[in-house]
Amino acid sequence: MKYLKLIRYQNLLLLAFMQLIFRYGFLKLQNIPLALNHFQYALLVLSTVLIAAAGYVINDILDQETDYDNRPDKTIVGRLISEKTAYNMYFAFSIFGVGIGYYLANAIQKPSFAGVFIIISATLYMYATNLKQMLLIGNIIVALLLSLSVLVIGLFDLLPATYDGNRQVMGDIFAILIHYAIFAFIINLIREIVKDMEDVDGDYNQGMSTLPIAIGISRTSKVAFVLGLIATFILLLYINSNLMSFGLYYAVIYALLFVVAPMIFFVTKIWSAKTKEDFHLLSTVLKWVIFFGILSVLVITLNVNYVKG
Repeated sequence: MKYLKLIRYQNLLLLAFMQLIFRYGFLKLQNIPLALNHFQYALLVLSTVLIAAAGYVINDILDQETDYDNRPDKTIVGRLISEKTAYNMYFAFSIFGVGIGYYLANAIQKPSFAGVFIIISATLYMYATNLKQMLLIGNIIVALLLSLSVLVIGLFDLLPATYDGNRQVMGDIFAILIHYAIFAFIINLIREIVKDMEDVDGDYNQGMSTLPIAIGISRTSKVAFVLGLIATFILLLYINSNLMSFGLYYAVIYALLFVVAPMIFFVTKIWSAKTKEDFHLLSTVLKWVIFFGILSVLVITLNVNYVKG
């Protein structure tokens, strides 16, 4: 169990679920060709999960002192697992993750696409070593990497199967993936800021430069409030223009109940949040927003295909 906790298995399951939903709850239900077979797509998911797991491991290795200050009873590296073992896990996950990516890039005859996995793996290492300590840069990097895990689906499954005859349709579907990637980026960026507020004491003791340390928890709460308000407003506009206007009422109800409502809860609570418990709760709420937001692609697809009008 300690090894599963080290690699944040819940987050990895969410990542894998997200990629499977996009493939089998969205792309497979469209009348389009796809570049990867089932086995190759499973390898794409595995590669993404392995590289993400490597990122969690190296982050824990280099964050031992900060984690001890923030969550002394939950630290793993140095307490339950030796640093040497953790490093071995990091190298194994990285090598296999990038290696699978290299195989897939050649399988779709796009060898340069292997660079995507190399860049993600290298960025995760730089995040753990340097970028995490830079004001907002670390937050943006983490949020971008989640978005890339959505876009990589289009790069490997859609783009190689695109030709002149289906370019318009494939472009429209890729655009939907981009919309979800932007959604994941915005919500995860807010969540990373909230997590910084939760961990402010340990980060301060380690000399890190996070937004709560730079401007204080109270002002950071207001920043998160404004970002949450903007995100909620964008969601409502998107629902109105892309779901309501096409009569996708089941999808509208789903989005309002499971995506917008939790965001409204977040916005109302973050303004006055002060304790670790408050920030932990709000971080969890945003994680569920991401989960239900991703799941909405299946709800929308079913509404379009089977419950029209």
